[in-house]
Amino acid sequence: MADDSQRNFRSVYYEKVGFRGVEEKKSLEILLKDDRLDIEKLCTFSQRFPLPSMYRILVWKVLLGIIPPHHESHALVMKYRKEQYWDVHHALRVIRFINDSTPQVDVFLRIHQLESGKLPRNVAFPLEPEDEVFLAIAKAMEEMVEDPIECYWLVSCFVNQLNSKHKDSLQQLPKVLEQYLNIEDNRLLMHLKACSAMSKLPYDLWFKKCFAGCLPESSLQRVWDKVISGSCKILVFVAVEILLTFKMKIIALNSAEKITQFLENIPQDNTDAIVSKAVDLWRTHCGTPAHSA
Repeated sequence: MADDSQRNFRSVYYEKVGFRGVEEKKSLEILLKDDRLDIEKLCTFSQRFPLPSMYRILVWKVLLGIIPPHHESHALVMKYRKEQYWDVHHALRVIRFINDSTPQVDVFLRIHQLESGKLPRNVAFPLEPEDEVFLAIAKAMEEMVEDPIECYWLVSCFVNQLNSKHKDSLQQLPKVLEQYLNIEDNRLLMHLKACSAMSKLPYDLWFKKCFAGCLPESSLQRVWDKVISGSCKILVFVAVEILLTFKMKIIALNSAEKITQFLENIPQDNTDAIVSKAVDLWRTHCGTPAHSA
């Protein structure tokens, strides 16, 4: 009994500091050995635990539909994905939308635009807000994924997921944030309202860009594990925890502009702890996560 409680304590500790316990890693490896990967079980695992870094990209690719559940099809499907990428890449070079000096994330954007039928008539046309979201996510993903073709498909499919599966939910998140902040710290909420800051919080950065450009890679990956596996509500609790963590700083600021400016550039040295607390808060309010939480 003592051994069980000690093991459980250790697993909880590992989860809080962002490392996986041996039991969880083994559980995932068993799931990944199935001839046909069980999407439901992979979602549930990703909701309950941070993915081990060595398996994260594989799981993301499966959950985002980049590769199918069947192992034997993975290599062939990625071969087709690669060919499709280079075909569109070539077309964009021919029409002079990209060249050798085009930054990689801009190449990704143009490929995504052409694939989705949204390529502007002229390369000089200003970017749309949705393009800025794509670029922010692409820049963050580029730091996580070495292979550019793999990176493109992860960004494109993640953005498509946000724009389809999570579109309605994302629009509700500012209102949901206010509800949970009222429960966690009414005084802080009242201060933000008194400064007229609630409507000016960096919602695009937090919710549309899923904290890309706000959190460093190690923290961001753990948040994206939850979003990609089905829960955009985790974004609310990360935002709540950021507000709670920097409460004294925020209360010392007396204008919406100063508060927003600070929140758009939060210190980066404490973000892993913020995400761990956000996950705890999410579980407190939403229960033990399942894939649809």
